[in-house]
Amino acid sequence: MEYTNPVIPGSHPDPSVTRAGDEYVLATSSFEYVPGVPLFRSRNLIDWTPIGHAFSRPSQVDLADVEASEGVFAPTIRYHDGTYYLVTTVVGGGGHLLVVADDPAGEWSDPVWIDGAGIDPDLFWDDGTCYLTYRAGEEGIVQTTLDTETGETGDERRSLGRRFVADYTEAPHLYERDGTYYLLVAEGGTHTNHAVCVARADSPTGPFVGFDDNPVLTHRHASGAFTPIQAVGHGDLVATPDGDWWLVFLGVRHHGGHPGWYHLGRETFLAPVEWRDGWPVVYGGDRIETTMRVDRDLDRDADATPWTTDGFGDALGREWNTRYRDRTDRYTLADGELALEGATDSLAAPDCSFLGRRQQHLDGRASVVVADAGAGTAGLAAVADERHHYALGVDGDEASLTLRVGEATERVAAETLPDGPVRLVIDATTERYRFSAVGGDGESVALGTARSKYLAAEVTGGFTGVYLGVYATAGAGDDDGRPARLREFAYGPA
Repeated sequence: MEYTNPVIPGSHPDPSVTRAGDEYVLATSSFEYVPGVPLFRSRNLIDWTPIGHAFSRPSQVDLADVEASEGVFAPTIRYHDGTYYLVTTVVGGGGHLLVVADDPAGEWSDPVWIDGAGIDPDLFWDDGTCYLTYRAGEEGIVQTTLDTETGETGDERRSLGRRFVADYTEAPHLYERDGTYYLLVAEGGTHTNHAVCVARADSPTGPFVGFDDNPVLTHRHASGAFTPIQAVGHGDLVATPDGDWWLVFLGVRHHGGHPGWYHLGRETFLAPVEWRDGWPVVYGGDRIETTMRVDRDLDRDADATPWTTDGFGDALGREWNTRYRDRTDRYTLADGELALEGATDSLAAPDCSFLGRRQQHLDGRASVVVADAGAGTAGLAAVADERHHYALGVDGDEASLTLRVGEATERVAAETLPDGPVRLVIDATTERYRFSAVGGDGESVALGTARSKYLAAEVTGGFTGVYLGVYATAGAGDDDGRPARLREFAYGPA
């Protein structure tokens, strides 16, 4: 059979997966975006449906004071004795925390905070003991025991390994198979040297001995250096009810040659695993491709999500996010229309009014109708962070259309506003964004193009990919403060 990678496109890095019966649940990092830790459900590991977020209430996690690309890092999700457990780290906002749920699509608990510095925590149970394993800076991978009800860790803290074949050993996950314990880690950093390595032991506490053929997954060697998929790493293993094993992991779709650049963020990929002489081999040792061919039969889900958005509806869908904090006090939804209050004078402010969803297609289109720009400017934006974004807006005061770039909000194009509501459009290709507007008469006005590389991680230095969505800015002086009114938001592949 064949399937397409990435299986969850767009900014969905650091995937972790668990199985309950014949159902899989997957979680990814979300950084400064709210709600946090998107969750997905699947019955075949290929077709994934969004089911909600682990952090859906402001009372669970406060990200108001974190920086861009800080926040919620690298969750581990596990199903144990009828309960789902999720442990993660809030970088810049409190450290490790644990939440639980009976139903992953329902409400998750308030967090239990865990004492311990570091990132990338993992949970593993053996003979009634819960082990917490994580990266602790230069110490590498360390482990202790954990009381999941109180967050208290054990007195003993041991090292499981600092380096197998490369630096930056992180993202540990523990497993047991046929009486042997396996430690999976990422190494080499999160760019083109990224890799997955494995070690094994007779006990969950070690000592762990690394595989002679590490890394078990990487594209940093000559055979993978020029593939469009790069930076593969940070993986998590899962076994099917039939005993087949798979690896979910992050990767990026690079452009522009080697080493290239990427702007959709780190995405979730999937590869089959087989065991040879007691060690895992990923995709037969071959490099990961966008089209994967496997000698396994999996029932495809014809109703799987198409990763699109159509309209606003009575409530925002699960794909929508805001930055740093919940913004429900700034918008209302009624009759398919979004009323959005502006709070700052540009998207360069962390407290701006922006609602967005991940860009998940290299070639795609986003559009929205601006019925009323409100007291300031309102429209459509492609956002990487406060300093790197494109904003196409209707200026209510000047009755004009304006395309602005980044923190400086430089006006690079302006046209007379057509009569009546105007549809703003961003057409995305691998290399460029094209901006246009369509008036009530149906005539399209081209407003310019801009390079997608400006929003790439190699430029921004951040971990998140591009979000496409709507924004509103506040009016100046004695403006009446009325909200912008937007409708008919649409996003999908070209």
